[in-house]
Amino acid sequence: MKKTILALALAISFGGIASAQDSKNPSSTLTPTTPTVENKNAPDFKFEVEEYNFGTIKQGDKVSYDFSFMNTGKEPLIITDAKGSCGCTVPSYPKEPIAKGAKGVIHIEFNSTGKQGSQTKTVTLTSNSKSGPKVLYIKGNVEVPATTAPSATDGK
Repeated sequence: MKKTILALALAISFGGIASAQDSKNPSSTLTPTTPTVENKNAPDFKFEVEEYNFGTIKQGDKVSYDFSFMNTGKEPLIITDAKGSCGCTVPSYPKEPIAKGAKGVIHIEFNSTGKQGSQTKTVTLTSNSKSGPKVLYIKGNVEVPATTAPSATDGK
């Protein structure tokens, strides 16, 4: 019985040493990487603002905002996707390429139905810009309308 326990302990120890040695050998787990070359002509976003505060609204209200931007690169900017952080935040974006120096708009609608209190929502843009994914923010406060208590005469 003691020999079985000792053999098991040794097997576990050697297994741990073997895996520790593998982790020290970077060639066993890493693949070689190719250095990335930055494209100096790549398109990029330059937004007038990247965060909009809609202030205080009543629950159930819908608000929208247009985020204006310019392509500051030398190649056309192509937006391939725009995703809101939840179903209450719906973006729309230009489907056609934005030429160098041209302007575009990301339209965002926020539906406050079922929301209350401080809100921060995001829209993430996927494109061929050199800065990678771009995140836009909308913030504000949603107030729940006061409910009126039934009067004594309502029940009669």
